[in-house]
Amino acid sequence: MHYHHKEIIIISQKMKSILCIVLVCSLVSLASATPGTATFYNQYTPSACYGNTPEGVMIAAASDPLWNGGAICGKMFTVQCTGATNPVPHPCYDGKTVTVKVVDHCPGCGGTLDLSREAFETIANPVAGVIKIDFW
Repeated sequence: MHYHHKEIIIISQKMKSILCIVLVCSLVSLASATPGTATFYNQYTPSACYGNTPEGVMIAAASDPLWNGGAICGKMFTVQCTGATNPVPHPCYDGKTVTVKVVDHCPGCGGTLDLSREAFETIANPVAGVIKIDFW
């Protein structure tokens, strides 16, 4: 297969366009992330949204500011650990994210999202107890 110089330039320009689109999309995703904190819990039923119906283990409870009278029930969030909130050094598992479904309300839980233990352990060392997060 022989390419002419003009064809190579066109292909190169298309690749640049695709790379720019991918870069912009990833920046928009990061820019739309909301900072907060996360804690974790171990008892998943009953829940404020689904009663005694189990919703799996990749779940979360919403804090008072997010709860909105239960309107957030069923919403999915991608969560990433961004840092420590206490003396536990480097609690985050670099680059790891977890997607959780809001199934419960955690009034006064001390975090923005109260993750299931399994979800928390996916992104951070549970010894930390509380971590800084970005979620979207």
